[in-house]
Amino acid sequence: MTRFTPRSLALPALAGLAMSLLSALPAGAHGGAGATAMAGALHPLLGLDHLLLLVGVGLTAARFGPQQLLLALGGGLLGSLLGSFGGQLPAAETLAALAVSGLGVVLLLSLRRATAQPLLGPVLAAGMAIHGLLHGQESSGTPGWWVGALLSSSLVVGASLIAGRQLNPRLLQAAAAALVLLGAGLCLAPL
Repeated sequence: MTRFTPRSLALPALAGLAMSLLSALPAGAHGGAGATAMAGALHPLLGLDHLLLLVGVGLTAARFGPQQLLLALGGGLLGSLLGSFGGQLPAAETLAALAVSGLGVVLLLSLRRATAQPLLGPVLAAGMAIHGLLHGQESSGTPGWWVGALLSSSLVVGASLIAGRQLNPRLLQAAAAALVLLGAGLCLAPL
């Protein structure tokens, strides 16, 4: 008779949760954005691709240091400015989903081999720039919207950073692998 422990059930439970989230939520929250601070605060949380990328940023900073947050912030700000001024990127929605997988792949490789670490910063900044571009295109341009979006994004990244510091290396690898799979699922979801 096989004994199931909470630890042995963790991966199947995570996979089930991921599949239910993928089937229940849209790939992204991209579209129009309201002008209020509340609309801004909810916006990064409504799209699974946004939420997963923010979690990935927190996990990356937990493992490789707070300088990763500066790269993420810089990429996000640059993309937001470009999007606010009408910048376009072909297949941006698909790239936003792939950014989640890309961050997961590089995080996973960096955890296993130090030689992959130099890729982490550019992939993180590029992923945040793509998401920032989409936010800039959607925003109403009001300061309240931007404040709300920044606050909620910061809370998700901060909570992920704190949680990531508590994870042992094996669970951090599992979280990185989940980012890879969920990002790929989001990319394929529209098909």
